[in-house]
Amino acid sequence: MNAASIAALAVFAVTYLGIAIGRLPPLRIDRAGIALVGGSLMLAIGGMSVADVTAAIDFNTIALLLGMMIVVANLRLSGFFRLVNGWIATRAHQPLLLLAAVAFSAGLFSAFLLNDAICLVMTPLVLDIVQRLRRDPVPYLLAVAMAANIGSEATITGNPQNILIGSFSGIPFGRFAAALSPPAVVGLLLTIALIALVYRHEFGSRMAFHSRPVRAHMHRPLAAKSVVVVVVMMAAFFAGQPPAKVALVAGGFMLLTRVMRSERVYREIDWPLLLMFAGLFVVVAGFEKALLTPDHVTRIGSFGLDSMPVLGIATAVLSNFVSNVPAVLVLKPFLAQAAEPQRSWLVVAMASTFAGNLTVLGSVANLIVVQQAQARGVAIGFWEYFRVGAPLTLLTIAFGLWWL
Repeated sequence: MNAASIAALAVFAVTYLGIAIGRLPPLRIDRAGIALVGGSLMLAIGGMSVADVTAAIDFNTIALLLGMMIVVANLRLSGFFRLVNGWIATRAHQPLLLLAAVAFSAGLFSAFLLNDAICLVMTPLVLDIVQRLRRDPVPYLLAVAMAANIGSEATITGNPQNILIGSFSGIPFGRFAAALSPPAVVGLLLTIALIALVYRHEFGSRMAFHSRPVRAHMHRPLAAKSVVVVVVMMAAFFAGQPPAKVALVAGGFMLLTRVMRSERVYREIDWPLLLMFAGLFVVVAGFEKALLTPDHVTRIGSFGLDSMPVLGIATAVLSNFVSNVPAVLVLKPFLAQAAEPQRSWLVVAMASTFAGNLTVLGSVANLIVVQQAQARGVAIGFWEYFRVGAPLTLLTIAFGLWWL
């Protein structure tokens, strides 16, 4: 190894460490900033040229994320999700029915829209429902986080790591959904069963309750337009149209409105996530260029990554150390040489997503739910989450590996 290779390895290691723990003491910098600084250092040490940086960033992934965020922002601002939650609250008259409705709603929406955005939208709405009914809010909030993670596994557009995998693997949207929807459905059923088992005091009673309908403030024309756009967008995905193209066209169409200023939509977009993606693309590309020669990739890949169980376990462990998006980027060069690359990518999508349920720190979706609940006076501790999340993760990954 020469000096440039050592420097590239150091930048890669520090960047991934910072992303894993969420900061770099004593600096006041977040994950997006860490990824951007890492990318700029790869450029500074000579490991990457400006042309290499441009080539490293997967703009299909960035475009798909941006378009989906614009569409979800319009659904949220129109009041569509408030209407759905109000409908659930007035029809689910028993605790177990309410739990199932919350879990399947979070899972279904996350299957087609971004799970982080769904958690951001649904957490305060579910809290309003359960507090109005005077129920224990914790199990229902766990259902939001865990079901959103599991539902997002089913499609390319469900979460950021699947968007990456869809771009890298070239698997058509319909084939991806056909392969991974059954594990998602089984995962949602397991979520409901495990939460009901752990919180028997909440779901052991069959006593009915009734919720008076609360008027949902919504903009009906914008909500109708948003729903139509989502339906057309999903139809285009299943028809084989390029997801990035479809999402960008849909997002651009949603910005054409006389009822809402564009600035309100822009405030709903997770700009730091887009920046983190761009920075990570450059950091990983610099690491590959400096250190991962074809011989090295072949040698590391020979340690069993062609075995689906080994690949699934390795993905789950790596996802919990450095988060799922960085884990997918690290695994990319090894899967390119796999005997069955598309099947391997499906295993990575399944394991990296289901691994997010292991601990409260396993995914951004979990943190969104926990932080929003804490702001409303509801505490969800590490062990509170772990006693449901750990068995759920093991069972869902085991089923996913068997299925694939």
